[in-house]
Amino acid sequence: MKNIKNAISRTSLLLSLLLIGACAVLAPVQLSPGQTEAEVVAKLGWPTARIPDGNGYLLEYSRNPWGQAIDMARFNSDGRLISYEQVLTTAKFATLKLGVSNKTEVLRTVGHPSKTSYLPRQKLEVWTYPYKESGVWNSLMHIHFDDDGIVRKMENGQDLRFDRDNKFGFGGW
Repeated sequence: MKNIKNAISRTSLLLSLLLIGACAVLAPVQLSPGQTEAEVVAKLGWPTARIPDGNGYLLEYSRNPWGQAIDMARFNSDGRLISYEQVLTTAKFATLKLGVSNKTEVLRTVGHPSKTSYLPRQKLEVWTYPYKESGVWNSLMHIHFDDDGIVRKMENGQDLRFDRDNKFGFGGW
């Protein structure tokens, strides 16, 4: 009986520690407009990419290929934070215009892709972004570029890497 109580006590302690740790990991980072790049990097760590943006720049924090999110910190030319947001959303993808948007605009809007490929018969380069569509569905957005780097097609669909029963036969990429 004493061993059972000790086991329950140890299990309870372990679960409590895991929950406390999870709260620390899931706590949102608080950033305020006007903060310097050094302050942002101190809170978020080194970015996965730095992207020029007209009169300023962006720091990209990618959680892909499996994290399904890219956070973008936008700075003005003085190195002060303008905004910080998760950019792999249906709304952000909708701002890209077929026949108008180019690779530079796509990078500035949704960051670097998790995967690139090429469709030789169609002569289209494809950038793939795993994301949570509407915050719920495991999805992939495929952005197709012509040889001039102009967006010609955008397609989204189910991310079969998350197909738990493997009914489609795709266990991963």
